[in-house]
Amino acid sequence: MPGDRERNWIWIVGAPLVRALMALLFRVRIEGAGNVPARGPALLAPNHVSVLDGPMLAAVTGTAGRRAVRNIVAAEVFTGFFGWVLRQARQIPIRRGVGDTGALDEALQALRDGTCVGIFPEGRVNDDPSAGLQRIRSGLTRLALPTGAAVIPVGTWGAQRRWPRAGVVRARWWRRPTLVFVFGAPLVPGPVGSESPLAFRQRYLVELERIVRRARTLGGDAV
Repeated sequence: MPGDRERNWIWIVGAPLVRALMALLFRVRIEGAGNVPARGPALLAPNHVSVLDGPMLAAVTGTAGRRAVRNIVAAEVFTGFFGWVLRQARQIPIRRGVGDTGALDEALQALRDGTCVGIFPEGRVNDDPSAGLQRIRSGLTRLALPTGAAVIPVGTWGAQRRWPRAGVVRARWWRRPTLVFVFGAPLVPGPVGSESPLAFRQRYLVELERIVRRARTLGGDAV
């Protein structure tokens, strides 16, 4: 399958390494990883609580499901050594705030080639995850509806205790907060033209809210 070619040396080496670092920093709990299809087009769509979400989610899918993910990542972080790693892992840079259709076109083609793509539908790290989800942006439906790719909502919680939007939390590094990833059941769009973008976003939002509550519960937070 075309999507299998995405799993190159950087995934084979890097994903287990990041998982090991995650285990040092957090108590990691994962639920529903089997909901990520082993092959074929899929669109991972998590909530966004921390700068760490992207690399850690990629490490989870790269080990638990052995599936490489081409995440859509802010172009400004493609610098230095980290930028080199992102390019080796074939992540997709997007210039935010300028209507970067080229990045979405690249992601669309990746889905049509049978790849697993990751997008954060909230668009940015949440300033206050405890206050609820942010607005769901249109990029989700611009990728899912034309391709019919299964959308896997992912609820994540806990990384913000180490690295929220405001910056790295340096206090109490010896403590290991609980980090949770909950993979929901795939949401399959209807035939092209049968479901409006608004209707699909609402269907996704309802499921994402449910699994984020589940993630918070597993992480020890009262909801």
